[in-house]
Amino acid sequence: MDTLAIPLNKRFRGYLPVIVDIETAGFNAKKHALLEIAAVIVEYDGNGDLGITERYTTHVVPFKNAELDEAALKFNGIDPYHPFRMAIEEKDALNLLFKPIKEAVKRNNCSRAILVGHNPAFDIGFLNAAIQRTQIKRSPFHPFSSFDTATLGGLAYQQTVLAKIAQAAGLDWDNEKAHSALYDAEKTAELFCMIVNRWKQFETNQ
Repeated sequence: MDTLAIPLNKRFRGYLPVIVDIETAGFNAKKHALLEIAAVIVEYDGNGDLGITERYTTHVVPFKNAELDEAALKFNGIDPYHPFRMAIEEKDALNLLFKPIKEAVKRNNCSRAILVGHNPAFDIGFLNAAIQRTQIKRSPFHPFSSFDTATLGGLAYQQTVLAKIAQAAGLDWDNEKAHSALYDAEKTAELFCMIVNRWKQFETNQ
């Protein structure tokens, strides 16, 4: 994609949408471990259609004294201490993702990134808690604003569950791969792009 031809700075009030999905060991962002995080960058192609351009994901080592909820681990199927997870420390994981996001923000002439997620209050809560724990001073993300594909899916496809929205939109959905951070982030990104591009067609026909 020729992402430099049509920067995104004027489309979303100067923000670059970055789709994020986080898998955790519970629901309390301050107590439960962040275990896996994925970020998907979307940009315009030469025709002005939004699409996925970059994908990043990493497994994360539970922070010191983090709590692990067995029900959450059973749900997402993650063994936090499995030797083949190749997990890295929380600060290293954030820096790994933030570097390409900052580069994408810059090349699109945007002021910062904005988190896109499915019910994103959960993801942005865990992200902000991790940023605070690791004392990272320059996050590329807006600290509280976000775009919610559950709301957008309800508007465009009359569904709010990610799997049901994806199916209503004609996207492939594999239940065996769901609840992997990268898979869920990619599907959320595909959905977000479809809705944005569909809206562009609506505007064009007015």
